[in-house]
Amino acid sequence: MTTSFSNLSLADPLARAVAEMGYESMTPIQAQAIPVVMTGQDVMGAAQTGTGKTAAFSLPLLHRLLKHENSSTSPARHPVRALVLLPTRELADQVAEQIKLYAKYTQLRSAVVFGGMDMKPQTAELKRGVEVLVATPGRLLDHIEAKNAVLNQVEYVVLDEADRMLDIGFLPDLQRILSYLPKQRTTLLFSATFSPEIKRLAGSYLQNPVTIEVARSNETAANVEQRFYAVRDEQKRQALHQVLRTRGIKQAFVFTNSKLGCARLARALEHDGLRTAALHGDKSQDERLKALEAFKKGEVDLLVCTDVAARGLDIKDVPAVFNMDIPFNAEDYVHRIGRTGRAGASGLAVNFVGGNNDAKLVADIEKLIHKKIDVETLAFDEDRPRARHNEGHRLYERQGQERRERHAHGSEVPDRVFESRYSRPVRQVPRDPFFDQPYEAPSTDAAPSWEATVKPPSGARSISANIKPKRKVAALFSADAAPKVPVTVPATGPAALPTQPAQTGSDGLTD
Repeated sequence: MTTSFSNLSLADPLARAVAEMGYESMTPIQAQAIPVVMTGQDVMGAAQTGTGKTAAFSLPLLHRLLKHENSSTSPARHPVRALVLLPTRELADQVAEQIKLYAKYTQLRSAVVFGGMDMKPQTAELKRGVEVLVATPGRLLDHIEAKNAVLNQVEYVVLDEADRMLDIGFLPDLQRILSYLPKQRTTLLFSATFSPEIKRLAGSYLQNPVTIEVARSNETAANVEQRFYAVRDEQKRQALHQVLRTRGIKQAFVFTNSKLGCARLARALEHDGLRTAALHGDKSQDERLKALEAFKKGEVDLLVCTDVAARGLDIKDVPAVFNMDIPFNAEDYVHRIGRTGRAGASGLAVNFVGGNNDAKLVADIEKLIHKKIDVETLAFDEDRPRARHNEGHRLYERQGQERRERHAHGSEVPDRVFESRYSRPVRQVPRDPFFDQPYEAPSTDAAPSWEATVKPPSGARSISANIKPKRKVAALFSADAAPKVPVTVPATGPAALPTQPAQTGSDGLTD
């Protein structure tokens, strides 16, 4: 079987682009899939992630589409001939870039559409006409409903990472999109794993497909070293620092199971002094693309992400992958660790097994990859500083140590106390000399302080100092000037009632 790209019967523009990109030997999936696709047959291919599936379907499609290339500026001369569907925005953007590199010496046009971006630039590009359209299902349906994309002349359909599209619920969207396509077409289905659902999908939309499996289904790459460490949840960040330091790892993917956990971990690692970026579904598309670009350029040490980045991202020379959380879906584990050890390079996959349900998830991974997993114990360097350690902090520690040494030799009384490495300096409060005096017993002849030394006069009324005097209010008549008229009440019985003074009302009448 041919294993060199130079021996393929590719068109000259494609062969020239492939040579410039440094492709020499084909991977197993490329060696088996490219000749079959060039004959126009349907293909159902399974291969480990990172083995070059993109070139396996892109090069033969472009080769067969060269018969339609033309230099016309009319959009009608450039209808969509090939449709490539992918589950995530990042993967769609990556595949579109690869296709443009392969077709740069041809007159074939390509475009990519995905969500999270303004539709107007995408609409303008589609209106100009493209032969190869790379898209995510949701945004493609938006353009179909807006009549920006017409798919009645599509000859080739590629479903890449098909199992992932089914996992995230794209099956209804796929069925709607495929209903717009012609019945006579070539359909290619590529995935890292084959599940019963994938086989049912292939049976519905592929016609007599050629099944290509270059590795056992759901098998992990042999060049990736897999390590599982039993670590408590609160020690996982410390364990990450330990492995980074002992292994000398400069750049790595760090995976979590939730978007909130991803954001929190990225902030914590940034506080620890590591250049970190977060990549999850709540990020805007522009932020996600910038984070990926910074990671590719080496401006970011750790890319903390959810499973949105676990499928198909091809970033070369990433030495390690860390799973801070064991994935809920065992198949996601295969895709996560596939971000390292790409293109035949060696890689490291470190997994931190904590509490909760991690033991069951590890058992699911064992069942999927058909390998026994040994969970090890990680020894920590307890004397290692766990907080951000910069030059200012080191100077602060050094000055504090010098002060303590001078104070110990009696050469200096420090005005600051350094309780610990992270405590704030505390100012010494001057002592009160009263508290340094010895205790003096009171004399026995003295009267108790609570006994009054001066007795008030006998006729005087003692009033507490806490009682406030009554407030004086001006009155029209004094109480002494009010007239008192005696009223005689006749006796009505055997006993006479006592005589009482009448009370004068406010109206001047007596009661």
